[in-house]
Amino acid sequence: MEVMPHLKLRDDLGIQYAILPGDPARVERIAEQLEDVEELEFNREYKSIAGTYKGIRVLAVSTGIGGPSTGIAVEELARIGVTHAIRIGSCGALQKEIRLGDLILVQGAVRDEGTSRTYIDSIYPAIPDFELMNACVEAAEEEQIPAHVGMARSHDSFYTDREDEIDALWAGRGVLGCDMETAALFVIGKLRGVKTASVLNTVVEYEDNLEDNINNYTEGVNTTVQGEKNEIHVALEALYRCSGKSGGQRYEEHF
Repeated sequence: MEVMPHLKLRDDLGIQYAILPGDPARVERIAEQLEDVEELEFNREYKSIAGTYKGIRVLAVSTGIGGPSTGIAVEELARIGVTHAIRIGSCGALQKEIRLGDLILVQGAVRDEGTSRTYIDSIYPAIPDFELMNACVEAAEEEQIPAHVGMARSHDSFYTDREDEIDALWAGRGVLGCDMETAALFVIGKLRGVKTASVLNTVVEYEDNLEDNINNYTEGVNTTVQGEKNEIHVALEALYRCSGKSGGQRYEEHF
């Protein structure tokens, strides 16, 4: 039996499915949608619980902020047998039609960060697992959850001097939103044999006006809270569908 040095989880845990929020506080909100919840570990930014969703055991493990800590989590989860991992995070929108609380289901990430490049050259794509991604799309559609499918940009800082200019550049190239973790998740997951997807909750609208944001603060908070509940539900439902317990055919059976 081996204990992971950062997650502090044992390699005999025997759980294949994981949800990866950034914020440790979000782990508690994931617990609200699970049964038989068991608190596991809390070391550094890595808080973990296990629970049951529709008969499948699921891990929830926070990853902190950014690619480096996300990469460590993916590496150690792969070593303890996790086969499917979905990020549920927050993002800033880069398109005006995306509203607070809307979900972005990421079908590819711009690798504008350093972590994934320490693994492999930047021409290697950052893309989700096809089956897991489609399970997220289907879950959102069936529940009529506001969602957009497209590209995201992962980056390393919110506080660069050219942030508005950079956002405008990628908005003009069709990128839907930006976060700090998805590219690392996709690349490292693929290299380590973990199927991944990313579901992002919009917490900042594109070119958001500060005065309007203050006037609509209460409404905005309620909307983003609902968006977080929605992304948790979508991720759990996608893992359930890909587990084979839902009774539906898996995508590889058609090829």
